Formats: sequence, structure tokens, C-alpha cells
Amino acid sequence: MTIWNLGSINADFIYQVPHLPRPGETLGSIGRQVFLGGKGTNMSVAAARAGAHVCHIGAVGQDGRWAVDRLMEYGVDTRHIAEVETETCQAMIFVDPRGENSIVLHPGANMEIPPAVLEQALTHAETGDWLIMQNETGLQAEAAVLAKKMGLKVAYAAAPFDAQKVQAVLDDLDLLFLNAVEAEQLQHATGCSPGALPVKNVIVTEGGDGATWFGPDGPVHVAALPVTPVDTTGAGDTFTGYVLAGLERGMPMQQAMSLAGKAAALMVTRQGTADVIPDLAEVQAFRA
Repeated sequence: MTIWNLGSINADFIYQVPHLPRPGETLGSIGRQVFLGGKGTNMSVAAARAGAHVCHIGAVGQDGRWAVDRLMEYGVDTRHIAEVETETCQAMIFVDPRGENSIVLHPGANMEIPPAVLEQALTHAETGDWLIMQNETGLQAEAAVLAKKMGLKVAYAAAPFDAQKVQAVLDDLDLLFLNAVEAEQLQHATGCSPGALPVKNVIVTEGGDGATWFGPDGPVHVAALPVTPVDTTGAGDTFTGYVLAGLERGMPMQQAMSLAGKAAALMVTRQGTADVIPDLAEVQAFRA
């Protein structure tokens, strides 16, 4: 089985700052690093490092060939990543001493994925495969409809949050990932709590408080491991990738969430994004 990821590919410029910038403030950074990132990339790397077969569907500019090479090094199938004329997406990430972050995103090639690339990629998919999407690319609605027609299971991480984009795919979803803020925003837009949405499985992540699964048997809470975070960027993406990899291997949802929670907890103790996502052996050996 395969996880197909219609996902973003970013160059992440991470700046360590004494505090998150305030309106009108010019702030000097303490340090600067460049990493491979993007919500889609992070999910692909996490799922691949968790042992799943992952095919990434996306786009980069000529300046992003290094990102494709890095994804391949991490075990992701990159045959369906197009090279387009638009520059690769860039993310400016500001991280304070507590590990909290603020992000400015220039979408670039992520919004220029050719429809033909998506269609051609999914011709290789098989019934029962997973498709995962986020809001950092285009074509989500088209991909969801196509995937359901082909018998794929569809998962969606509703970030960066856009109520209209989420509502456009709700009827085609098998699994929806939201953080606590996004769950409130979606409830405001739809009038539905997470457990009342027309989606079989909804997972609401709650940072250091863990995550709650709203499934057929009602809400089930999975606690988080207590750690001291260094950088929370990409933690939710790591959780999502590990959950899907666990489900792809036949794990029950609660077990997949517990494994994913360990992966996310370990990840936030490291500085960086896709490049520091732990592999399955590290996660299994991790003790908080």
C-alpha cells in the first residue's frame, strides 16, 4: 500500500529571536539556519521514516532541485514532483527561546502544481491507498474527488486554515486533522463540533495536552509525552505522517496516535523541520 501526498515543498529559513516580532518592531536575530520544510514535505518524510511507502506529488522551481534530492534521500518517492518556472516556496520562521514560532509563507511553486501531474500520479494508485493533503498547495478539491472515485482513503490536514477550502472537501474525507484553534474556527464556520462533522474520523491535536480522536465510538483522548520543547515547528506534521503510516500498516487508530505522539514529542526537542524528523527506531527507543 502507498501514501500519496499532494504536498508543499518549502525552503525553511529559521531565525532564532529573543521574542516573536511585534507589530512595527525591527528585531535582530540570534541565529539563522536553512532547512527542508513545508507541511507536505514534513508529512512525507515523517511517514517514510515511520516505514511507509510514500509518493510525493508537488512542484519546485529550478532553485528547489536540492529539496527533491533531499526528499529522495529520506526515502520518499519523488517521481511526481514537477519542476516549474515559479520559484520554490519559502518560509520565514521566527522561533523564540520557549520554542514558540511565527511563520511568513511565500507559496511560490506550491500553488503551480500542474493538474496533469496529479492526474498522472494517481493513475498508479491502488484501491485502499491513502491520499493526504494540506492547505499549502492548490488542487485539493480536485484531488479529493478523483481519489474517492478511485477508491482511495482521503485524509486532510486543515492548515493553514481556510474554512472554505475545508468545507469544499469535507464530504470526500475519511480522516480530518485539526489543531484546537482550527477546530474552533471550523465549528464557527459550520456550526458543527468535531464529533458532529460529516467525517468518519476527526483528530484534534492539542499540543502539550495530546490529541483527541472523534471516531465511531465517540471521543478518545491520547495524552502527550512531557518534554521541554526547543522548536515546535513541524510537530503537527510529524504527528500526521506517523498516524497515517501506522494506519497504513494496520494499526488501530489509538495505537497509531500513541506512536505519532512519541514521534512529535521527540521532534520538538530538536531544532529544524523535515531534516530532524526521527525515524521509527528512534521513536520506539524514545523515553521522555
